Amino acid sequence: MSAGEIFLWIIVPYVAMTTFVVGLWWRYRTDKFGWTSHSTQIFESKILGWAGPAFHYGALAAIGGHVIGLMVPKSLTEAIGMSESTYRWFSAIAGAVAGAVCVAGFVGLVYRRATDPRVRRTTSRIDIAVYFLLVVLIGLGCLMTFAHNLLTTNPYDYRDSVSEWWRSLLTFQPDVEAIEGANTVYQVHAIVAWAFWALFPFSRLVHALSIPLQYLGRPYILYRRRFAPAPGRPR
Repeated sequence: MSAGEIFLWIIVPYVAMTTFVVGLWWRYRTDKFGWTSHSTQIFESKILGWAGPAFHYGALAAIGGHVIGLMVPKSLTEAIGMSESTYRWFSAIAGAVAGAVCVAGFVGLVYRRATDPRVRRTTSRIDIAVYFLLVVLIGLGCLMTFAHNLLTTNPYDYRDSVSEWWRSLLTFQPDVEAIEGANTVYQVHAIVAWAFWALFPFSRLVHALSIPLQYLGRPYILYRRRFAPAPGRPR
């Protein structure tokens, strides 16, 4: 095992994981008021109205597909009677739909942020870096879905390489040989993904981890007029 392999497939993943966890803790402890999406809906809502939901739902579906593909071993799907062909078509079609919706929403959000001066001024350098990594990740993801699965007679089975390596990281027994045998596009996708998760805690995307459970027991908020209505006007 070379030094480059150790760096790319062992050091980089664990550094990214550590940065993700410690970064979230540090951000929450030191910047609670900044733990927000920094909503710009007040500046522009027409594009945001459709692009925001499209990006969020598409991204959530894509993340769910990644979790299933990386965490569920092939032996489990075979045990429940799902053939490799069925799994491939199901995952590829679902991934293509999720990717298309996510791309449409992301393009709308980027266009909105680039063309509206008020929205653009709220964008930090970290946000720009994260957006760039998202562009690369989404582009590579679409390439892998279409070129390596849907539009080919010889689809690539990442569950024998990338998935094995991913699960081995969680057990602290990195299987470098598994990822070294993976397709180059999948390898690049994995490296860019680690960079994305390392920057995640320092961007506006942290709001994705906020679950407002306190809203369930919070009393209703009542809004009242500060001044009495003018005579003759309905209340």
